[in-house]
Amino acid sequence: MFLPLRTILYCCLLPVLTATQPSHIKPVTQVIKVTFLPDRRPENPNSDSLFYHTSRKLRWSDFKAIPPMRSKSAAVSYTSFAYEGNSLHKKDTLLLNLTLQVFFIKSASWSKPIVMDAVGLAHEQLHFDITWLVALRFQQRIKTMPLTIEDYDSIIQYQYLESFREMNRLQEAYDDETNHGQNPAAQAKWQHIIAEAITILTMDGAITGSIPFASI
Repeated sequence: MFLPLRTILYCCLLPVLTATQPSHIKPVTQVIKVTFLPDRRPENPNSDSLFYHTSRKLRWSDFKAIPPMRSKSAAVSYTSFAYEGNSLHKKDTLLLNLTLQVFFIKSASWSKPIVMDAVGLAHEQLHFDITWLVALRFQQRIKTMPLTIEDYDSIIQYQYLESFREMNRLQEAYDDETNHGQNPAAQAKWQHIIAEAITILTMDGAITGSIPFASI
């Protein structure tokens, strides 16, 4: 089962800096260039946040919270994503450097012994993968949509909020259709679709292509 974070942790651009230009000359921006930088931070075992890496799958030991006594759910994963970055004027170009951060909150995630097997863990991992997919889609939209100097920040924040809503919708659909992982055929279908969609968005750095999951 998936539960989103109840608050958006951060999504911000730092104030615009001007590179090698006298302070009395105001730059005239004609081009906005967006670059997404990979978040390559190493895993910190002492951190409450586990950041998404394709080579680091969830483990049951990552679920640190105590399960509520009366909850009908057998496991809950708290995942979310955010972005941060800075902007820099360089001649007639505004450079936007953004970093995506997709994470799992250990202290808010829990599991009961009844589902702590490979099947249950695969279901929870796909919740994390769906959040990663939505973050990649957000990246795709920002890199391909027209941005203006007047309101680029508000446009990016609006798209972030739309992506956040998309994440919640897809996560709920996933739990509903798989019956929280209890329907093996539906679980296998979702695993295939999500894996294919992520591959399309990450293959050779590509951000274009037909995404089978877009119709859901």
